[in-house]
Amino acid sequence: MSRFTEHNNITNEESLSRILPENKNLMDDFIAYLHSVDRSESTIKQYKSDLQIFLVYNLEQNENKRFTDITKRDFVRFQNHALNVWKWSSSRIRTVKSVLSSFSNYIENILDAEYPNFRNIIHKIESPAKATVWEKSVFSEEELQRLLDHLVERHEYKKAAVLALAMYSGRRKSEIPRFKVSFFREENVLFDQLWKTDEKVKTKGRGSKGKQIHLYILKDKFEPYLELWLKDREKKGIDSEWLFPSSRHPEQQMKIEAMDYWKDEFTEFLGKDFYWHAMRHFFTTMLARQNVPTNVIQDIVNWESADMVSLYTDISADETIGLFFNSCKLQLVKKAV
Repeated sequence: MSRFTEHNNITNEESLSRILPENKNLMDDFIAYLHSVDRSESTIKQYKSDLQIFLVYNLEQNENKRFTDITKRDFVRFQNHALNVWKWSSSRIRTVKSVLSSFSNYIENILDAEYPNFRNIIHKIESPAKATVWEKSVFSEEELQRLLDHLVERHEYKKAAVLALAMYSGRRKSEIPRFKVSFFREENVLFDQLWKTDEKVKTKGRGSKGKQIHLYILKDKFEPYLELWLKDREKKGIDSEWLFPSSRHPEQQMKIEAMDYWKDEFTEFLGKDFYWHAMRHFFTTMLARQNVPTNVIQDIVNWESADMVSLYTDISADETIGLFFNSCKLQLVKKAV
């Protein structure tokens, strides 16, 4: 099954304006609370969006009931509606239920004086069974090299450099625009093979500042595409500290929406679904195939757990077994009778 996400236009200004004022005030208070405990802006944005979806459903399908009066039966009906009318995946439903549970915890624990009898009941409702919504795309270096060659032939050097940086750093889509030109100076080279950013870069993590870490890039792999892009920037008169600046506002980073647009083009060329997170898998798998120890891969990507290395390594059991059987002949020992 290919990657497919069901999108629904559930909320709009008119419906949001008709949400019960008490529910809207509770939501606004909860959002202010999230700011007070330094949740990241992206997390707060997602929480607000999911709460608005539920409250609009509550408006249209549940008589605009007070959130503090909503019953388990009401939540079950919402879950059924999301699954069978909106065609949400089980993962999407679990995500929204998690937001509703956090919202409920806030009311129960922080607003207990106003709502002494309120209890979080979300966890009492069984979620739909987890199901695979799309197949994971696994890319070989040969496939991605053909795409890189195609982009270079078309003189699309920015796209090629963005793709190569994702392939050879393993960084998330949101982190790619945060790279600066200054990160790729000679003094930032380690062991003649790696660039290490001389500044810590914001990555995914709790809090408005996220997690700040140094990033590593495979020098020999990325450098050819970096040089092509830097020459193209100079030719076009682009002057920006950001390696991939916005086309209209060079003082700003490129928007990740541009990368979302490119992935459709890459999918068409490759003949299978391309998504940026697959490059994180590609990078980890490439290092594993080069016999880089698990703890070293963990340090390069900056994972807290070594379990993440195996999670992101796309090497089949047959390939792993073949590494052993191709290098030695198994000696069978007969059992004594």
